[in-house]
Amino acid sequence: MISSPTAISMMTGVFHFMAISFSQLVVNENLRPAQSAVNAQARRLLFLLALLGASLAPSASAQTTKPAFTVLVFSKTTGFRHDSIPDGIAAIRVLGAEHGFAVTETEDAGRFTEAILPQYKVVVFLSTTGDVLDDAQKAAFERYIRSGGGFAGIHSASDTEYHWPWYGRLVGAWFASHPQIQHATIRIEDADNPSTKGLPASWERTDEWYNFRSNPRGHVHVLATLDEASYSGGKMGTDHPIAWCQEIDGGRSWYTAMGHTTESYAEPLYRQHLLGGIESAAGMAGGCGAEVK
Repeated sequence: MISSPTAISMMTGVFHFMAISFSQLVVNENLRPAQSAVNAQARRLLFLLALLGASLAPSASAQTTKPAFTVLVFSKTTGFRHDSIPDGIAAIRVLGAEHGFAVTETEDAGRFTEAILPQYKVVVFLSTTGDVLDDAQKAAFERYIRSGGGFAGIHSASDTEYHWPWYGRLVGAWFASHPQIQHATIRIEDADNPSTKGLPASWERTDEWYNFRSNPRGHVHVLATLDEASYSGGKMGTDHPIAWCQEIDGGRSWYTAMGHTTESYAEPLYRQHLLGGIESAAGMAGGCGAEVK
């Protein structure tokens, strides 16, 4: 099926040309009554065959480019379910189309096998909650990361698998609580990471701001922190990481606590943040500090 707007436009042009050219041919034939009917039919047949060949020939615009890598977006929930999940999937699909990576979304934990996971450069946990994988699936995911796979956690990915210590290390910290949705200021610590490069040094936006059970600093590379003086309900003090990354067990991990609201996924700066995080987890932008043991 032809879905590219450019390809559709080109095919429409071809059929339009065929209609006009064939009509002109008929007119010309009518103006030359002395020519034989056999010759006229032969010319019509050759003309139509030539047009058919032109319409079937593959054009450069219709050819697909092989994606740089493939992302699996996993959004299974067994606890609270965020209304923003469809918006997150749609945003990541747009980013993939714009920046050359393929996206597959699923809530089927059965895809977490040693045969399937290696097909993906990055596995995104998009606002997952609760216990989402069984023991065999957990083991396959651990092997995937240890084989050089990438993980990107978004928002309540930290509200997931509290009884799986390895996952706690992978995501960096577990969710503890949050105040009401409100405006706050984010301080960028690492302006060179793809997920924070180009963002305002003091980035102001509205979201649901997580407090964590522990401060991940010292175990991860902190990319951005929250200024608790800019909103109410923060419980981590002057050092409140909100986005970070790490190299762990041979793989890569990136996490942002932002992304609760549906509006988040329409924000250009937040989409830029997500894109950089996915590319970082894919290993497209270098490492993220020393490997965490």
